[in-house]
Amino acid sequence: MKVYLGADHGGYQLKEQLKQFLLAEGHQVGDFGCHSTESVDYPDFALLVARAVAGAGAGGGAGRGIMIDSIGQASALVANKVAGVRAVVGFSLFAVESARSHNDANLLCLGGQVLGVGLARALVQRFLDTPFAGGRHQKRLDKITEIERLARGK
Repeated sequence: MKVYLGADHGGYQLKEQLKQFLLAEGHQVGDFGCHSTESVDYPDFALLVARAVAGAGAGGGAGRGIMIDSIGQASALVANKVAGVRAVVGFSLFAVESARSHNDANLLCLGGQVLGVGLARALVQRFLDTPFAGGRHQKRLDKITEIERLARGK
């Protein structure tokens, strides 16, 4: 699977650890940065990851994104401004599984300052392994898509 990664300075170290984990698992990784612990602005990187995920979805691809800042919340706010992106903050295995199976979440936001690498790996694995359940959940996604369309004035 193609996985797009991004981080700000607060998530840089965890991004690097997860990048190695993803590569070892055989995934293709697109790394949008950042590339050090030097202070940067999370919106810049969250937007790059979100646009890549939205583009993969529009092109029929199966790409997913992972964005890491200090706690995950800020990047989710940015990513969810991009049509077609359903970003969630990963904090528990149940929450990530539910977000994938019920909401077809396609971008996982993690907190590099609040998660250990072991839990972060488990959250990423669950995010990548859990399929969208479809069925009754599809009509809810259709409603989200309609809300996005209305918000864009189209």
